[in-house]
Amino acid sequence: MFVQFIRAQVGDEAAVRRTMERWEQELRPGADGFLGSTTGITTAGEMVAVVRFASEEQARRNSDRPEQGAWWAELEKAFAGPASFLESGDVDVSMGGGSDDAGFVQIMIGRGDRAAATAANSPDAEAILRRERPDVIGSLTLWADDSRFVDVIYFTSEADARAAEAGERSEEGRELFEQFQQAMPVEEFLDLPDPTLS
Repeated sequence: MFVQFIRAQVGDEAAVRRTMERWEQELRPGADGFLGSTTGITTAGEMVAVVRFASEEQARRNSDRPEQGAWWAELEKAFAGPASFLESGDVDVSMGGGSDDAGFVQIMIGRGDRAAATAANSPDAEAILRRERPDVIGSLTLWADDSRFVDVIYFTSEADARAAEAGERSEEGRELFEQFQQAMPVEEFLDLPDPTLS
């Protein structure tokens, strides 16, 4: 899997949403290797897109399509500033990855210890997470060469997520979450209260 993470401050929200919908209807059928996407506008007014392709080659071919270039030029007009990109084929998937059933998505960004995160993300960890946090229904994490990570978590709803965050955890659950916090210290949170999932 190859993942593209894109973000930009929104200038015209209606135009962003309209242009993103047009990609889904008109350009998606020709996007070879497209696996899915998570898009939305954060509570701080940023457009965020997490786009998944089967391979980097297929993602590049999509970017090189003339119609993709024209579409992107149209989307950029709705931004209030330049877009930033982070791309990687080094991706961890948990609980099946992204879920179209999610009512809320939270993205956590930071710099971490890749080896420690891999050690913490064991099959046992997924079982503990399912038991301790039934509000979490999928996640994927992309890692860049400079140890940056983008962790995308899919929740049943924002209300469920907030309630679970404040809830009690077992000793096993506390230990697991501490391991992840140490391996992946978060520098920034991006919340998508109304995600579009494809």
